[in-house]
Amino acid sequence: MVSGILIEGLIYGIMVLGVFMTFRILNFCDMTVDGSFPMGACILAACVTSGIHPAVALVLAFFGGICAGAVTTLVYTKLKVPDLLAGILVMTMLYSINLRIMSNHANISLLRSSTIFKSLATLFPFAGEWSAVIFMAIFTAIITVLLNLFFITDFGLTMGALGSNPQMVISQGVDPRSVRAVGICFGDGLAALSGAMFAMYQGFADVSSGTGVVVSGLASLMLGEFLIRSNKIGWQTFRVILGSILYRTLMYFARRYGSAIGLGPNDLKLITGLLIILCLIISKKNALTWLKEHLTLQR
Repeated sequence: MVSGILIEGLIYGIMVLGVFMTFRILNFCDMTVDGSFPMGACILAACVTSGIHPAVALVLAFFGGICAGAVTTLVYTKLKVPDLLAGILVMTMLYSINLRIMSNHANISLLRSSTIFKSLATLFPFAGEWSAVIFMAIFTAIITVLLNLFFITDFGLTMGALGSNPQMVISQGVDPRSVRAVGICFGDGLAALSGAMFAMYQGFADVSSGTGVVVSGLASLMLGEFLIRSNKIGWQTFRVILGSILYRTLMYFARRYGSAIGLGPNDLKLITGLLIILCLIISKKNALTWLKEHLTLQR
């Protein structure tokens, strides 16, 4: 039970890092994630079943997500389509593209194919069922550290400034479109990478696996913000992973014990939506409380 929650939390945590980059850093509502997540799974399944090494398939899945983000950026910048609508349009088109990638099959089994998770027993013979947890912890930690190093570079700091104060970035002579494009592309690349890892873990790829991924990512993001409050990028990325694990824990208990209060698997989307609304209400109250205290101190 615990190992399964941790594995799913870490896998989806990679996707939530992508959501964090677009929604929090860039302040860009990117719905493409619902299409790029299954796109990564479809690319990996098509590659692995064709005899391509899983590590190479993961790289191809990541670049597939980058291409999806690039299309969203072009629709947003060149066609002047609002960010929300641009993401929805690309997400809708990706469903057909994902079917094409998997040769018009809705799902592909990976049980007979060689994947990374099947070889973990030889890499960590001492760990048993926890070998997947160790691998995902190392893999997610590497991605998180790389993101932290990126965000302390000049380009990363510019990206952070773009989401909060676009005019300042423009006044420095930087093209905001190129900075935004990089953030969106890498955000969708991380989502596709997460989808590819999840396909290997569950043993099959499905074109519908991305339904509601953005909503769950936002819920995980908000839960992490309640766990740790900090403006330092290292803590912000770390709390994203913690929020993802906490969200998967809540979903597990909802599935297992929800029947006691009349809830079933079909109610998980309802629970996720209510959880996000609750997070928004609490965060708004915290903001109002801080504002009142700040005004009182000034008086």
